[in-house]
Amino acid sequence: MEGPPTVTGNRALMLEEPLIFELAGTTTTGVDLPQSAAGGSNRLGGFERSEPIGLPGLSEPETVRHYTRLSRQNYAIDLGLFPLGSCTMKHNPRLNEKVARLPGFADCHPLAPTQTVQGALGVIHELGEWLKSLTGMPAVAMSPKAGAHGELCGILAIRAALEARGDARKVVLCPESAHGTNPATAAFAGYEVEDIPANADGRVDFDALEARLGPDIAAVMITNPNTCGLFERDFRRIADAVHAAGGLVYCDGANFNAIVGRVRPGDLGVDAMHINLHKTFSTPHGGGGPGSGPVVFSEALAPFAPLPFVEQLEDGSFHLVEEETAQEHHASTFGRMTAFHGQMGMFTRALAYILSHGADGLKQVAEDAVLNANYILRSLEDVLAAPFAHSGHCMHEALFGDEGFGGGLTTLDLAKGLIDEGFHPMTMYFPLVVHGAMLVEPTETESKASLDQFITALRSVAQRAKAGDQTLKSAPHYAPRRRLDETQAARKPVLAWQDPPATSQAPAGTPSRSERGGR
Repeated sequence: MEGPPTVTGNRALMLEEPLIFELAGTTTTGVDLPQSAAGGSNRLGGFERSEPIGLPGLSEPETVRHYTRLSRQNYAIDLGLFPLGSCTMKHNPRLNEKVARLPGFADCHPLAPTQTVQGALGVIHELGEWLKSLTGMPAVAMSPKAGAHGELCGILAIRAALEARGDARKVVLCPESAHGTNPATAAFAGYEVEDIPANADGRVDFDALEARLGPDIAAVMITNPNTCGLFERDFRRIADAVHAAGGLVYCDGANFNAIVGRVRPGDLGVDAMHINLHKTFSTPHGGGGPGSGPVVFSEALAPFAPLPFVEQLEDGSFHLVEEETAQEHHASTFGRMTAFHGQMGMFTRALAYILSHGADGLKQVAEDAVLNANYILRSLEDVLAAPFAHSGHCMHEALFGDEGFGGGLTTLDLAKGLIDEGFHPMTMYFPLVVHGAMLVEPTETESKASLDQFITALRSVAQRAKAGDQTLKSAPHYAPRRRLDETQAARKPVLAWQDPPATSQAPAGTPSRSERGGR
């Protein structure tokens, strides 16, 4: 049973923390500075501040404590299993971080003369060679800075190839089982987008796709393994049909983590595929980046790939090709994706991960990821609807639905209850082909013990949902903040602090912020 409220709002080591503006007013400062002489000269050249800065005046200890307390309210991969199914959240090995911080990598500048950064260019080149080898593709573009950026890179190469042969195709096909960025990318590149339905097994309906192929189809964008956590068994058949119709094949490689070392997409007929380095090769992601989404290309698209790229000369040195100066220097390129050469820190981390695993280790990465996902699927399919469990083994992620929940409870309620159990919720309501979808990806870096703990927690909350336990409607109960009105928070966010109107001192007995619903 929950104990009585505390005077401070703190609960032992779970500390109540106000907004930083509530800790100190904007008219004070945490630093003592001598008063400047009125009318004295300065070196600001007319750029003196003319209005109050409006920042809270905290001392250094107060500021450090504030952000440290806030950090304790975050969930992180270093705290526990992070079951997001829409984005792989695996452990980031500290060895990779140490290597990325070595002098020469950490302080590498994109405008440095190439003769002074041969080591860095060598890392980019070697990582690219690994990516080509693992995918069975002859060319790679390293500069795209995220998965969606890589998608755009691939689609622009496809458009350039079609334009080069005078083929004005206008439609890109995107199956229902593809990532949502796929149709967005195609539309951004100027194409019309049409859906292809999934079959009863959660995979691309080949007959529907084949029936739609024609002279107006520029490409098909297929995620493999798809968002239902399933391998597209007909991929080679699909690619052959698209090529026979004059189109090209883009594979969303965000889920390459499930097949790395086991399947080479080039053998399946792929023309372009991006690879999220954070999802497959453990580079950090979150907080907006830095991301990295290299793209591999088939022989048909290699001449149209973007600049810049690294080439190794006969003397063993590395040269950065930045201009299409001659036919042998990529005269058919569609141009640049970025100002410089990509995310050096992510390249270094990814190569460290690859070299520390080796080819056999990367193969085991995929096998363990698939094993862990199937362990979760089979451990929970008796209490959670698993719509595609009949399709055989899943790949890297297990997909569940909300069928059978009682008392009007929803997937959102289950997710909030999972927070009380100490876990970040899984991906919710995606993919759209499953009602109340819950997509769980454990990754290969989780032990059986951690999986068992998560399964126990999710099983308990699922049983409560099926029993119609109405306490889930108000969950989470133990988090630093109680359930928010997420719709209003999204539609009417309050993004700037405003000083509240001056009021008299609150009378004794006025409830604290935590008692008013902060917790």
